[in-house]
Amino acid sequence: MTLLDTIGPLLEVEDLRVMRGGIEVVHGVKLRVFTGTIATLVGPSGSGKSATLQAIARLLPGKGTVTFGGRRMDVLRSERVARWGLVYVPQDRGLIGSLTVRENLQLGAFARRDRYAVINDVAATLDRFPDLGRRATARAYALSAWESTLLALGRALMAKPRMLLLDEPTSGLPPEGVAEMFALIVQLSGQGLPILLAEQYERKATAISDYVYAMDRGTIVKAGVSRVMAFEPEVEAAHLGAAAP
Repeated sequence: MTLLDTIGPLLEVEDLRVMRGGIEVVHGVKLRVFTGTIATLVGPSGSGKSATLQAIARLLPGKGTVTFGGRRMDVLRSERVARWGLVYVPQDRGLIGSLTVRENLQLGAFARRDRYAVINDVAATLDRFPDLGRRATARAYALSAWESTLLALGRALMAKPRMLLLDEPTSGLPPEGVAEMFALIVQLSGQGLPILLAEQYERKATAISDYVYAMDRGTIVKAGVSRVMAFEPEVEAAHLGAAAP
């Protein structure tokens, strides 16, 4: 037993099963994420990583128990899950292309009632991410892949999350963007934001994570502390083939 086990997880998922098109694509997933840590789902395309995150966020119907901050999430609607502080950032970014950068950021605060603070937080987010600040009045459809990813992340941060669910945040990014995104994830974690990450660049994701869950065909096939998992021969061969550029 580790010290984390005595503290108890912030997010705990038990026997999660997810259906898509009448077919079960996630089979009895069990995972935990602790305060102040990064946990990562790795595995080949189609292994169920995204479906797992979407079901935790209640964007896909699932069976099983999802507990976050002591409260059951699996009985709530997706917007209530987000209001509770469990915020999902989709792989496709989920931006509204016809709206500006600033307007998309404002949408991230849809559940907040502190209107004046929202205005200040939009300004702070644009300052925090200068690449967005320079494009504040640009329509989202005109953004580069890097700018779109930053905007999706900034919009999520506008919700004042207690934990982020990041679904393939490096997808579509150029090599320099991949490195910057991993650095940004580490920075957010260092500021106390817990993260559950699904990622295609598995070696790099394992390197920045505290705990790793290897998925295959909708099942967790191996789980462990990242520094140990990185040297598991069968995991390395099957799941750690994708290195960041």
